[in-house]
Amino acid sequence: MITAEHVVKSWGPTAVLTDVSFDLGPGVTGLLGSNGAGKTTLIKLLLGLHDRDAGDLEVLGVDPESSGPELRQQVGFSPEHHHLPGDVHAADLVRHVAQLHGIPKRAAIQRASDVLWEVGLGEERFRPIGTMSTGQRQRVKLAQAIAHDPSLVVLDEPTDGLDPVQRDDMLELIRRIGSEFGIDILLSSHHLTEVEQICDQVVILADGSVRRSGSLRDLSGARAGLLVEVDSHVDLVAARLRDAHYTVEIDDGGRLVVEGEGAAVAVRNVVATVGAGLRRVQSRRFTLEDVFLEDQS
Repeated sequence: MITAEHVVKSWGPTAVLTDVSFDLGPGVTGLLGSNGAGKTTLIKLLLGLHDRDAGDLEVLGVDPESSGPELRQQVGFSPEHHHLPGDVHAADLVRHVAQLHGIPKRAAIQRASDVLWEVGLGEERFRPIGTMSTGQRQRVKLAQAIAHDPSLVVLDEPTDGLDPVQRDDMLELIRRIGSEFGIDILLSSHHLTEVEQICDQVVILADGSVRRSGSLRDLSGARAGLLVEVDSHVDLVAARLRDAHYTVEIDDGGRLVVEGEGAAVAVRNVVATVGAGLRRVQSRRFTLEDVFLEDQS
């Protein structure tokens, strides 16, 4: 779907993307990063709206820099901002965007009606957008992004401004569009739980470069470890385990998080050797949050 190799982009003296490389297959992908990590800049490069300074980039088999107009016929985009024309009916906006993508007017009218029903705005499709709630406007943006039946949809912070119930509904809708319509989706977000909830793969941006990319299973779900609580000598136990080539962290509660093959036996032996008391040992499966926080440190 998307391949990037050593992509660089600066705005004047400010480097935004310094070395971005990843390779994404089909499905729902999360573009994850804190505010200012470069997510929006990368999206604009993917859409061919800005030229990169260096590196190679391919989206749906073409270079967006040289084939931007042709590429955008195959891509739907929902921007982060909510600056939609308040006096325009939702159906008219979606129809207009469909026409911009080359769909004849009569077919675009029908397509607008169909997709607004799909996103839950069938009864509201003739309301002016300015009278709609934030959640409804987000659905209008989603509808216009899929109206022309694109191969790829790029969603920039699609749950911005939504309450928890609305967020869950929107995520379920996005996942359904990806699975039932067969549309590949790139979802930009700074919410870890959103990405973990619906995405197949993830790209983590930090400080202008890609820190991790791949399937969620490979990045987090396949990792496992032990949560160990001892009554004394925490630092010494951690040091001895590290000397034995185990990965060890001490969490905020003073517990040891230990990774490595045979960790349970090693923990038992080290605790006995240093004379500490073992209070608790339990398995711990790592989450996307663990991976993300590692990459921000």
